[in-house]
Amino acid sequence: MKVTVVGAGNVGATCANCIAEKDIVNEVVLLDIKEGVAEGKSLDMWQTAPINLYDTRIKGVTNDYEATNNSEVVVITSGLPRKPGMSRDDLIATNAGIVKSVTENIIKHSPNAKIIIVSNPLDVMCYCAYLAAKIDSSRVFGMAGILDTARYRAFLAEALNVSPKDIQALLLGGHGDTMVPLPRYTTVGGIPVTELIDHDTLHAIIERTKVGGGELVKLMGTSAWYAPGAAAAQMVEAIVCNHRRVFPVCALLNGEYGMNNIYLGVPVILGKNGIEKIIEVKLDKDEQELLAQSAKAVKTVMNVLDDMKLFN
Repeated sequence: MKVTVVGAGNVGATCANCIAEKDIVNEVVLLDIKEGVAEGKSLDMWQTAPINLYDTRIKGVTNDYEATNNSEVVVITSGLPRKPGMSRDDLIATNAGIVKSVTENIIKHSPNAKIIIVSNPLDVMCYCAYLAAKIDSSRVFGMAGILDTARYRAFLAEALNVSPKDIQALLLGGHGDTMVPLPRYTTVGGIPVTELIDHDTLHAIIERTKVGGGELVKLMGTSAWYAPGAAAAQMVEAIVCNHRRVFPVCALLNGEYGMNNIYLGVPVILGKNGIEKIIEVKLDKDEQELLAQSAKAVKTVMNVLDDMKLFN
């Protein structure tokens, strides 16, 4: 079984490395447009196999989509990273063209692939890939929810001084400042988080989660890569191993949550066919309103993509 990661930058290389170390596929192909970068990073990773004890072969290629033939899953990380002062929306003009081209090349060589989008602005890049791929939306989806809940859970683990392994959380909406963390669906060892932490501290953690990506951009001068790469790799694992994990994933809604033709973060069952099912959880009035606001923000940027006339 083969998995391809397109983009050998920080996120893509981290994702490829995580997949290889899981030892769940025969081959990982790492593709980039810069000569020698994917080849060099792949060689470096392969030389860790005797140390970390895995058998997955890692192959780096420069713009050679033939090498990606018959990939089971393709992770697309291509595009410009965020810079300080830049919003995800600022990236759309450049990254839409990149994601469209990459997706078309991928589908040409792997028509049955499941496609995971990591490129920003993520919700809209999922929509872009879906339009380019011309396949069922259950096979084109985005990574953001796992990353956002990981940040949320990490912050909670620090505040509560407990293991992050015991924290389960859910959030909905767009990947960015309008995401909707749901404290009612957050538990620690099965205990509702609201019984373990005061309101003000929980609110502060939620607000920090919403700007979690921006916090890292300010610190490092570029986007995060360890957690995004690991999040995408976890999705790959759920698909190739048919784990049917319940994850928050950026999916195309067609009636779910009362919304249509919009990519938004929602809980799904993720398995061998991609999105096996979208799960609709009950929301109270305030949560529904926050989700509607998030959807409005995402739809605005989707409209920008439509106005670019890339798919006419």
